[in-house]
Amino acid sequence: MNILTLTEELSTENKKSTARAITIVESDPSRSEELLKLIHKKNGRAYRIGITGPPGAGKSTVTNQLAKNYRSKNLSVGIIAVDPTSPYTGGALLGDRVRMSDIGRDPKIFIRSMATRGSLGGLSTKAIDAADVLDAAGYDIIIIETVGVGQSELEIVQAADTTIVILVPESGDAVQAMKAGLMEIADFFVVNKSDRPGADQAMNALRTILMMRNHDEKSWMPNIIKAVATEDKGIIEIANEIERHKDYLIANELFSSNRKMKLNRRVKEIVENKLIEQLWNHSNINLSQILLENNFSENNSPYNLADNILHKFIAHLNQRK
Repeated sequence: MNILTLTEELSTENKKSTARAITIVESDPSRSEELLKLIHKKNGRAYRIGITGPPGAGKSTVTNQLAKNYRSKNLSVGIIAVDPTSPYTGGALLGDRVRMSDIGRDPKIFIRSMATRGSLGGLSTKAIDAADVLDAAGYDIIIIETVGVGQSELEIVQAADTTIVILVPESGDAVQAMKAGLMEIADFFVVNKSDRPGADQAMNALRTILMMRNHDEKSWMPNIIKAVATEDKGIIEIANEIERHKDYLIANELFSSNRKMKLNRRVKEIVENKLIEQLWNHSNINLSQILLENNFSENNSPYNLADNILHKFIAHLNQRK
């Protein structure tokens, strides 16, 4: 199937075409770019929610219950579950898809597991492209659930309109250590499994951290919600808080400006990736060869070697003019 036909067939009623498109985004760089250019005009309607937090916090369960909540409102839901990369196949381990199997049969819910592929932020760089595919296919809500590796998951901010950090009562002692990373990206927090001992202490620790933030009357102050997702407790409150945050963004003219800022960062990242790809694919540039030519001497600064590589690349570009 050609790319143009595939993009025309994207819809919430055609899961096969949506799955094919995401597969191209993941594994076919040459066709992926063409596809993403064609669907861009269809993007921008879906609301994107990021769910992150440490392993075992219940992110998949919250995602599962949130999807059911949105379906009860007749909204379609696309879910991107970013899993660890399999050491054998390089693909996702599919753990989240297994846990969400009960909602996967709903014709208006699409679930895709994606591998981190070594991304330090826990979010595959292709996950944002996959979200674009789901947006173009007409899904009302897109939920991106990350692998849950800790403070380095700041990439989620680049993909979501609202970011939720899921914690558990046992996180209370670790909140101080987390505040410089994961804590900073939350638009609000959920203390899941709050029927366990220590829930109140975790809530108090979060409140203490939030009180230290600089804020004024107009700035958004993250809320803290208790939940027991396995029993569907707190899910309505989470959905309401997402809507409250969305309303805040729109009322303060931040919704469009935030998306423009993220688009600018994304364009910069794409340009950088293209340049890096061209640089290392250039036939005259072979790092091993350069190191050997310079006898890999400790007296030869790595900055000198880097200059050597860049000079060769720039000379190559000048020859093409």
